Amino acid sequence: MLTNAQLSELKTLLVGERNRLDFSSREVRSFSRDRDKSRIGSDSIDESAAELVIGTHLRLADQDNDALKQVLRALDLIEKKSYGTCEDCQEPISWPRLRAFPATTLCIECKEDQEDALRLERELE
Repeated sequence: MLTNAQLSELKTLLVGERNRLDFSSREVRSFSRDRDKSRIGSDSIDESAAELVIGTHLRLADQDNDALKQVLRALDLIEKKSYGTCEDCQEPISWPRLRAFPATTLCIECKEDQEDALRLERELE
């Protein structure tokens, strides 16, 4: 069971991460809106390079959006008083794991099982 001090520390970390991801998302939206303005007078090589940069930004934005969903879910679980319990085995998630990955919803054993299953699935494809 997490102490109030531990929960407070984790909530602070999660709120900070949420704010960072929100800022990053605004930056990508701004970059996306302004990208067509930068193409005026560019040639096909410049446009190709710009498309690579844009693609990279969009992939990073997708990763940030996924991370933001996890952070928001963790904050919601704190509010519902069910934070820190593994969603698979229902056992408490260790303090070191939560400290390292505050948005996690799986204990280390269940996360390893999930990764093993994904690895096996990829090998079978």
